[in-house]
Amino acid sequence: MYVVAGVTGNTGSIVAEELLQRGHQVRAIVRDVGKGERWKAMGAEVAVTSLADAKGLAEVLSGAKGAYLLNPPDMTISDFRARATEIGDAFTTAIRDSGVPQIVFLSSIGAQHDSGVGPIAGLHLIEKKLEGLGIGETLLRPAYFLENWGVSLGNAVSEGVLPSFLPENFRFPQVATRDIGRLAADALENPPRGISVLEISGPEDYTPADIARAVGSIAGREVTVGVGPIEAVIPTFTSFGASEHVASLFREMYEGMVNGRISWDGSGQRIRGTTTPAEVFAPMLR
Repeated sequence: MYVVAGVTGNTGSIVAEELLQRGHQVRAIVRDVGKGERWKAMGAEVAVTSLADAKGLAEVLSGAKGAYLLNPPDMTISDFRARATEIGDAFTTAIRDSGVPQIVFLSSIGAQHDSGVGPIAGLHLIEKKLEGLGIGETLLRPAYFLENWGVSLGNAVSEGVLPSFLPENFRFPQVATRDIGRLAADALENPPRGISVLEISGPEDYTPADIARAVGSIAGREVTVGVGPIEAVIPTFTSFGASEHVASLFREMYEGMVNGRISWDGSGQRIRGTTTPAEVFAPMLR
C-alpha cells in the first residue's frame, strides 16, 4: 500500500490514479472527509490528517511501502520559511516514527539554492531536513508547471492576450503535472537506495510566445503575449488573495527564472516528459 498526499491537487491526484490503475492499494490523505469521497469510490482508503501533524501523519504512513509527499501551498501565510520548517519537521518525525521505507518528495527546479529563488527556498529547507533518514528518497525537481498558465487562459481566449511576467521570447523548461505524477508513481514502484534526484521537464523548452501559439491554435484565434512589468507582480498576486509576503516571493521567483538562478542543479538524472502544452490546455478550454 502506498500513501499519497495532495490528492485534491494536480500532481497528487495523478500519482494516486496511476497507482490505482497499476493495481496498487492507495491510502489518500485529505484534510476533511468530504474531499475523500471520490477516492473511496475509486477503491482507495482515505485518511484524514494535516501534513503538519507529525503524530497523525505517522499513523497514516504506518504499514505503507512508500509515500508521495509535498509541501501544500498556502498563499496567505506571512512566514514562508517558518511554514516550511513546520512541514519539514513533521515529515522527518513522521517518517522516523512510522518506519516507512521510502518516500517521493515533490520539490522544484532551483531547490539546490536557499535564497534568490522565491518560494522554492522552502523546498530547499525541506530537502535538507529529509537528509540522513536512511531510507530510499526520490526528490522530484520539476520545471515550471504548464498548468500554471491556466489562470491566464480565459483572458487569452476572450481578449487574445496571454498575460506573462516573463519576456515573450524567453525560453525556459516547463512540464505537465501528468508527466510528474507518472514519474512519481514509477519512483514509488522502483525505490532507490539512498537519495535520488530527478530533474523533470517537458518534451522541449518553451517561450511564452510558444504558449500563446498553442492556446491560439486550440481557441481558433490569434493570441499574443502581454508582458507585464515585474513591479506589477506583488499587486497582482495580492489582488488574488495572496499575502504581500508570498507575493514578494513570487516576484523573486520570476526574477530568479530570468537571471538563471532557478536552473538545473545537474547532480541528478534529467528526464523529459511527453505531454505537450496543447495536450494540457485543450481540456482546460473545453
